[in-house]
Amino acid sequence: MQKNELISLVNKMCKELLVIIDEHDEATVEQVSTYLKESSEIICNVNSDNLNTVGYAESLFHNAYEEIAKKSLSSYAETSKTILELTKKHEDTLSECQEQQIDLPSLTTKFNEIQTHMSEEVHRANDIITKLTKQVKHLEEKTNLDALTKVFNRRALGTYLDNLCSSKKTPFNFHILMIDVDNFKTINDTHGHVAGDKVLIYLASILKKTLRDGDKIFRFGGEEFVIILNRIDDTHCKIITKRLLQLVRDNKLIYKGKNIRTTISIGTTKFVKDDIPDTLLHRADKALYKAKSNGKDQMQTEVKDGI
Repeated sequence: MQKNELISLVNKMCKELLVIIDEHDEATVEQVSTYLKESSEIICNVNSDNLNTVGYAESLFHNAYEEIAKKSLSSYAETSKTILELTKKHEDTLSECQEQQIDLPSLTTKFNEIQTHMSEEVHRANDIITKLTKQVKHLEEKTNLDALTKVFNRRALGTYLDNLCSSKKTPFNFHILMIDVDNFKTINDTHGHVAGDKVLIYLASILKKTLRDGDKIFRFGGEEFVIILNRIDDTHCKIITKRLLQLVRDNKLIYKGKNIRTTISIGTTKFVKDDIPDTLLHRADKALYKAKSNGKDQMQTEVKDGI
């Protein structure tokens, strides 16, 4: 990473910290300390290997989705205020009708005006919603970061694997781990979807703390993650995989005073000559299916042509 990129990154972090302090009437030392600690962990994970990690890190310091949410709330508040004003006008009109002889043409005109104003306001609100929805879609299409777990997303995985598989200089010693949280639907049904989100964040945290700097973590979708272990042989791949299984098994996630027991199943495969992303992911998924079918909380491996 170049010096100017580091300067840009630190400036971004400081700017976001000032915003956080400004938004709280009584900001505390603990809040600032927590932000700096989290920022330090983010920067420690930044590298320039195959992905635009400067953009990745900056996206953690600048939440564009939060800005869109604020716009949405502001728009809703404005629309709500207008509707309340029109409702008051409607009530006043009805009150006038009760206090004096009804002037039908005048009454019709007033109600038509109210209806026109309400229709215009609803149309305006719909236009804003459409615009904000497009902005969210645009962000989702260009970002490499999973908003919930703060690891790379499926889009980034596609780009990364395309580069690895198409490069003639790629060493044939990287492995893919496909991970699935066991009984995730039961966790959601028993403890709620917020608890399910906490489990995914908890798992991502364990993965980030356990794996090496050169390894890549991606959220594949739902409760599935994909890990790329670079520059590693079969023996060490198995050691790391067993360590992940044990760490998830031994660590306790406490949510609302309850211990949520979590285990994972892992399917592994390794890159061999002429592999493409689809063949790699297919083998890893096949291995994961075997792990789930054989009782979960374990790893299984799928090889190509006995390699």
